Amino acid sequence: MKRFEEGKTMKIKTIKYLLFTLVMTCTLTACSQKQESLISVGSTALQPLVEEASVHYADKNHVRINVQGGGSGTGLNQVQAGTVTIGNSDIFAQQADGINANKLIDHRVAVVGIVPVINKKIGITNISMLQLREIFSGKINNWNQLGGPNQKIVVVNRAEGSGTRKTFELEVMKGQKMKLSQTQDSNGSVQKIISTTPGSISYLAFPYANKKKLQKLSINHVKPTSANVLTNKWVLWSYEHMYMNKKKQPQAAKKFIEYIMSRQFQTSTVEKMGYISIRKMKVQKDANGKVTLIKNKG
Repeated sequence: MKRFEEGKTMKIKTIKYLLFTLVMTCTLTACSQKQESLISVGSTALQPLVEEASVHYADKNHVRINVQGGGSGTGLNQVQAGTVTIGNSDIFAQQADGINANKLIDHRVAVVGIVPVINKKIGITNISMLQLREIFSGKINNWNQLGGPNQKIVVVNRAEGSGTRKTFELEVMKGQKMKLSQTQDSNGSVQKIISTTPGSISYLAFPYANKKKLQKLSINHVKPTSANVLTNKWVLWSYEHMYMNKKKQPQAAKKFIEYIMSRQFQTSTVEKMGYISIRKMKVQKDANGKVTLIKNKG
């Protein structure tokens, strides 16, 4: 009887040990595979590229990346406040109201062209910079003033806080005020409205402008191409910034940005999606809009 009890006790101890080992193994495995979470918010022009990068990067590196739009102003404000990990922006932090650029770290991960677009039924393919300015200031209000049909011009603008709008204002409006018009919060919503609204005009980041019902406009007979952006022949372009707060720089976020800036990603995904590799630019632009040649590229 005593031997039976001892055997029973040993079995119970063995089972407890095995269960303990199993629990510890599962716990350690879970800990080793625990995903770190990153939140990337802001520019809708940059959003598709960051989303694409997150798909390729997240699973392999046990990181969960939540990518949201909201506009450059939103991205900059939230990363400054420390409520998101990365703030995406089409403009320099120095160009945004209420932002202290000294609190942020700037990563320029790509360049994006911006192009005026109209509903394709209008039948115009070229416009002068002055005409474009006068459309958005309200001085030109019918397409027949530009050799088009007798049709009212419907201006669709981006909302305040949009980096795409800020770039358009700097390069096209040159200090003139834009007329009151309907506004949209994202490149995607502008794309849909111009595609379906007769007589409409707006502006889009290059990756959004290739829809069949849209007509991209040349400006002063210069075509909106990536090749023309490289040399500033096409002047409507901006950097795509991914900002981080100096007080909040998780290693996972740094590595994610390094992945986007890697040669492989820059020369494949960046260009396939309609952006321009930061590595190929022959000019550079500062926060004041001054453009200079990159010396080592002639």
